[in-house]
Amino acid sequence: MADALWSGRRFRIFNVNDDFNRESLRIEIDTSLPSARVIRALDELIETRGKPQRLRLDNGPEFISQALQDWAARHGVALVHIQPGKPTQNAYIERFNRTFRTEVLDRYVFQTLHDVRRMTEDWRHRYNHHRPHRALGGLPPVPYALAKSPTPSISGCL
Repeated sequence: MADALWSGRRFRIFNVNDDFNRESLRIEIDTSLPSARVIRALDELIETRGKPQRLRLDNGPEFISQALQDWAARHGVALVHIQPGKPTQNAYIERFNRTFRTEVLDRYVFQTLHDVRRMTEDWRHRYNHHRPHRALGGLPPVPYALAKSPTPSISGCL
């Protein structure tokens, strides 16, 4: 995604969501998001959330780069690119992008990138923990994932 500050300075947005529970895992915001920055964001996500089996991506230059392909091969992550001009093949993120644009980007005038990041993180927390999703039976993403996760078993011996 892309938008601009009040000054006219453009910025880009990289959204990463979990298709299972619609959780927003990360929203990276900066004036430029080349493949190295995307890789750094993905590495940080792997540290906190574990490695995904696959990533569904559009065909932006940062997503078709050799650097990202090499990263995916090293980590055993399949890169699934949608067909050009077929955004419905990535419908969950397209829906998320529309919601994010409507509820954050189009609602506020931002002076600085810090303002965008701060407002985005506040919104992302509410989206993940409090905002009900019809597709998830009226639950927000995090409570839905907790309800659907297997109960941990504990074993031991004396």
